[in-house]
Amino acid sequence: MPTSQNLIGPGGRLFAEPEPGRDEATFRVDNTSEAYYQSPYFRLHQKQVQPIPAPRRGAPPQMNLADFIGPQVASAIGTARKITFHAVGDSGAAKVNRSQGAATAIGHEAGVADAMAREVQTEAASFFFHLGDVVYYFGESQYYYDQFYEPFRAYDRPIFAIPGNHDGMVFGKASSLPQVPSLEGFLRNFCAAKPGPSADAGGLVRSAMTQPGVYFTLDAPYVSIIGLYSNVLEGPGVLSSQGGHYPVSDEQLTFLKSELERLAPDRRAGKRAVVLALHHPPLSADARHAGSTGAQNDIDHACQAAGLWPDLVLSGHAHLYQRFTRRTGPRSKETPYIVAGSGGFATTRPQAKLPPAPVTAGDHTLEVDPLVDFGYLTITTDARTLKVSFRSPSAGGVKQLDSVTVNLETERLERAGAAGGRPASARPPAAGSRRRP
Repeated sequence: MPTSQNLIGPGGRLFAEPEPGRDEATFRVDNTSEAYYQSPYFRLHQKQVQPIPAPRRGAPPQMNLADFIGPQVASAIGTARKITFHAVGDSGAAKVNRSQGAATAIGHEAGVADAMAREVQTEAASFFFHLGDVVYYFGESQYYYDQFYEPFRAYDRPIFAIPGNHDGMVFGKASSLPQVPSLEGFLRNFCAAKPGPSADAGGLVRSAMTQPGVYFTLDAPYVSIIGLYSNVLEGPGVLSSQGGHYPVSDEQLTFLKSELERLAPDRRAGKRAVVLALHHPPLSADARHAGSTGAQNDIDHACQAAGLWPDLVLSGHAHLYQRFTRRTGPRSKETPYIVAGSGGFATTRPQAKLPPAPVTAGDHTLEVDPLVDFGYLTITTDARTLKVSFRSPSAGGVKQLDSVTVNLETERLERAGAAGGRPASARPPAAGSRRRP
């Protein structure tokens, strides 16, 4: 599916720089917001959720990929009878301390971004779906050039995103009001009313994205991705009020159930895969971020009500790669739950006493030992199978460290090769430790 460089999308949308040049070695704006963790507002409100912004007035909650890539790329997808795209979260290069300088932090993100940009041509990737935490530590607009626009200046395709907790976190010199409203930077750069240059892009050409809100569905050939916003807490992820426990609306759950019902006929007819994306992982076995039981329960209730379970669940937040299989629904459908918060921010380790994979706890199995490597997901589907590969930049190019293929007709994983082991129910149930509520 070869395509020309410097794609111009419908409405004059621009993506990659004509001459991207070398990666930057220093930040234009030094990231000082680590100190804001000590600010009066953050210290008082750090355990509180923030409001979920309403979708843009008049904008439908669905986006069609064809409105962004144009006829050339759309025709190539049709000819190939499959689509390939990227996903990863936690890409913002901001972790600078005594043991890691700015050049090293920038290099981690640049390695991932540059490898993905090359795959736009070699793998004919059609878009990138960011799993949140685009910028750190807080989501101020001033950091978008260094942590988003510059690293992805050669990525010649649309980039869609759901916010992570750092994209929505806020701080302030006084305890009564935040200095910047939650998600202001994210809304400016990903939920603009119309395409055009962003004031935060520093002169780079990528057009601001025009998502209808912080939760939405991207409809593409052979696949739909439902993106959800899991709020600002370090943990757990929060999608709704959870029966009045959190002071946010339940509109996002209404949206999720409605979208699953809308997509169910196409999924049952074998026309598309259904992918669910949220920043906080429902399942996680890393040393810092437990899974989010409350968010998983919300998702389960919506799936049960709609009669449709996703084929793949993607998350970030934990800064490593993890792959679980969860068996859900009346047919014990095998669904990969993949955590890929490995886009460039400092890595985290798995749980200290985690047994070797596979490890089963209840309805889910940690299939492979967590990988503490920077990298990204390359996902391909033709609506009959769905393949997810985790790839990491290396001195020789890119290494594929793990992969899994789902047979969408049987709703089972294809077990051949090294794509993961069978459930090992005799193992201790350490992998599925999850945070409540």
